[in-house]
Amino acid sequence: MKALTAFSVKNDVNDAVADIKAQFGDSEPVMVLYFASSLFPPDQIAAKMEGVFPAAVTFGCSTAGEIVTGRMLTNSIVAMAFGRDSIKGVKVEVITDLDSPSYDAFSSFESHFGEPMEDMDPGRYVGLLLIDGLSQKEELIVDRIGDFTNVNFIGGSAGDDLKFTATHLYANGKSYCGAAVVALLEPAVPFSFLKTQSFTPLPHTFTVTRANDARREVVEFDHKPAAVAYAEALSVSVEEAAAYFLSNPVGLMFDGEPFVRSPQRIEDGSIYFYCAIKEGMELSLLQSSNIIADTRRALAEAAAEHGEISAIINFNCILRTLELQQKGLTGQYGNTFAGSPTIGFSTYGEQFIGHLNQTATMLLLY
Repeated sequence: MKALTAFSVKNDVNDAVADIKAQFGDSEPVMVLYFASSLFPPDQIAAKMEGVFPAAVTFGCSTAGEIVTGRMLTNSIVAMAFGRDSIKGVKVEVITDLDSPSYDAFSSFESHFGEPMEDMDPGRYVGLLLIDGLSQKEELIVDRIGDFTNVNFIGGSAGDDLKFTATHLYANGKSYCGAAVVALLEPAVPFSFLKTQSFTPLPHTFTVTRANDARREVVEFDHKPAAVAYAEALSVSVEEAAAYFLSNPVGLMFDGEPFVRSPQRIEDGSIYFYCAIKEGMELSLLQSSNIIADTRRALAEAAAEHGEISAIINFNCILRTLELQQKGLTGQYGNTFAGSPTIGFSTYGEQFIGHLNQTATMLLLY
C-alpha cells in the first residue's frame, strides 16, 4: 500500500468519519493526513479521526475548501492514508507558542529519527507545516525552521471557510488554535516539490521605501503612498485599485520566478498584504495567467522527470480558489489531479522556502 484517498460530504462528524474509515477498508496505514471544513466541530473531528485509526499517526487542519483526487469540494472531509510502502517513518509535534517557538519539537524529531536536525539529509527527509491561518506568524515559524535544519518544510495556513474567526490544527487526537503542527517524514519513495503560481511579471517594478512588516503594511512604494503608486502602475484610480488585487498582485522575483505577495486592503493610503514585505524589497507587478494550463504542464514535467506520481499533497491558496470559482473552473482544476491520488485544501497562505500567497505548493511522492 502506498497512498489511498477518501472523502465524505456527510454533515454529521460521526457519519463523515465512519465514511472515511469505510473507504479505506482493511488497509493498515501508518499515517493519515486529513483536511476538514470548519463545519465540523474541531475537538470532535480530531478525537474521532484518531480513534478510528489508532495504529496510525493522524493530523490535519481546518480549511477554506478541500481537494481530493479529481475533485474540488466544500463542506467536506478529505483524507489520505499512507502505508509503509510510501512512508518509512513519521513524527508529529505541535508548536503552541508561535511568538517564541522553542526547539522542543525538533529535539523530538532528533530523538525519534536518531540524528541531529542540522545533519539530516534533505533528500531523505521532508517536513510538513500546518499553521493557524489567522496568526500572521508564518514568516517567523518558517524562518525558525530554516535556522534549525536544511530539511525542506512545505505546507499551508489553516482556513475557516472565509469566516475569519478561528482556524484549527489537529494532532494527537486534539485540536489547537494559535499553533502550528509540524511533521517530519522519511518517505520510502523519491519525492519532489512543485510550486505553481500562474502569474507573469509585467515591466513595472516597485521599491518598498516604507513598510511595517510586522503588520504586513506597505506605506510607500517609490516614496509615494503605496495605494497611489499601485493605482498609477495600472492606470486606474485609487478607488478602483482593490478590484485588481486578484489579477495583479506583486511578486519578489528569484531566478525569473515570482514569489507572490497578495494585497489584502487599502487603508489610509497604505496597502496591507497577506504576507510580510520588508523595506528595500523590489517587487514586480504581476498579471494572472492560466491556472489550469500551468498546473497541467507542471505536473507533466514532474512526471517526465521523476516518473509516475503516487501521491500529491496540494496546498492551494484560497485566492486561487476564488479565481477558479469566478471563472467556473473548479471542476477542471480538480480534474487536473484525477490521474494521481491527491489530497489538499484551500489555504490562507502557503509555505515553501518562505511564506507565499496565490500559489499552490505541493509535495509529490513517486
